[in-house]
Amino acid sequence: MKNIVIIGGSRGIGKALAIQLSEDHRVLVLARSIEKLQEMQETSPSDNLMIGAVDLSAPNLRDYLSTLISSYFDQVDVLINNAGYLVNKPFLDLTEKDIEDSFATNVFGLIQSCQAAVPLMEKQGGHIVNIGSMGGFQGSSKFAGLSVYSASKSAVAGFSECLAEELNDKNIQVNCLALGAAQTEMLEEAFPGYEALVSAEEMAQFIANFSLNANGWINGKVIPVSLSTP
Repeated sequence: MKNIVIIGGSRGIGKALAIQLSEDHRVLVLARSIEKLQEMQETSPSDNLMIGAVDLSAPNLRDYLSTLISSYFDQVDVLINNAGYLVNKPFLDLTEKDIEDSFATNVFGLIQSCQAAVPLMEKQGGHIVNIGSMGGFQGSSKFAGLSVYSASKSAVAGFSECLAEELNDKNIQVNCLALGAAQTEMLEEAFPGYEALVSAEEMAQFIANFSLNANGWINGKVIPVSLSTP
């Protein structure tokens, strides 16, 4: 049984991940909406599901996360950075707040989540899985209105490659999954009426298996997970 931390798990893929992984592992799910987390915990059939509130744009995030995670686990085996913030706007309509909020969640918060978890992985090793996007994958099809979102996910990809190298001697593997479209609330909010070919539960099943097993032979990679080409 592994200790798993999921950042961003109150809905969509993160929620499905938490439910699936908590069947056999201890899972701490952190998200902004404590109400949604409480509802998920109350309806979960597993006693292995723990929850906590976090705002990835808050000051002193690293210290807050370190204290919070340490209150549940003395060792973290898997960290899944799943939180995401998506703005779909024409480039010239983007506000400074749109840009700041996108990078605060998708990049700055993710980096500090890693900083908080790594000390709890150093003793026995672990796997960090950063959830990116096909929008941030070089050579993929791009969409108007997603310039800042895609740029932030490109940063996640580059960061993941570099962090894997830096943690190589600590037996901590880092990979980035560049996800294609999955049917989630965030997708529906950004693209009303669009129907993805993959459900949140199906995508979560892939991520769960990858997080638990793939670091045995994959490290420092940005992997596209999409039914479309490019």
